[in-house]
Amino acid sequence: MKKRIVYTVLFLILIMIIGYFCKDSAIATDFYHKNMEPSFAYPFGTDWMGRNLFFRTLRGLSISLFIGVIASTFSALIALFFGVLSVFGGKKIDTVITWWIDLMMGLPHLLLLIVLSMVVGRELKGVIFSIALTHWTSFARLIRSELLQLKEKHYIQIAKKLGKGNRYIFQKHMLPHLLPQFIVGWILLFPHAILHESSMTFLGFGLNSNQPAIGILLSESMQYLVTGRWWLAVFPGFLLVLIVLLLYCLGKDLQKYTSQK
Repeated sequence: MKKRIVYTVLFLILIMIIGYFCKDSAIATDFYHKNMEPSFAYPFGTDWMGRNLFFRTLRGLSISLFIGVIASTFSALIALFFGVLSVFGGKKIDTVITWWIDLMMGLPHLLLLIVLSMVVGRELKGVIFSIALTHWTSFARLIRSELLQLKEKHYIQIAKKLGKGNRYIFQKHMLPHLLPQFIVGWILLFPHAILHESSMTFLGFGLNSNQPAIGILLSESMQYLVTGRWWLAVFPGFLLVLIVLLLYCLGKDLQKYTSQK
């Protein structure tokens, strides 16, 4: 299991590195080789402008992974902050935070993402901002539940009776127990962030159309599928699903690995 985790992480890092360095190749046009089917020279074929779909897909995946890293990190930190504040901030603060979490979870998720993205200005900043501010609620509720269980442990009660403050108890007794679960939860936010980024971009409310994001590739391919250019949607869609499944499996493997420790 440990090797599988390492190989998955290395594969995802490799995708990001290759995608970063093939930026120019992803936007290079060649009208002499447009609409070509997959071949040895063009593994994923070319589009209506002769752009190499293999490089465009790798570039799009690297953009999605970058957005996933940044958005998931901010979202996980927000969840940790509100989860800790809910447990140690008193009953009134806990009530307000719980009510706010329930309110946000009751709103249409994709609609909330689109509205927040448009308020910030769409493109990369808007996508990251909207995902980070909408994906923390379930994770915050999970952290709150875990901390409430830890507060009832005997060693926590003994520390309180010895006069230790909440900050000391959290840092010395709760954080070491919570940290592995926090990392797993952070990883499991990645698939949601990547899928929602692609969905927003596909609908025209995400990244700029000049960027070869996966959502843009899939959106553009819709008008060419009826003409038989299946490769424009199949390869980007397949790799997007593959990356999401790898991230999900990585989170589950980490969860099992940390539970064995």
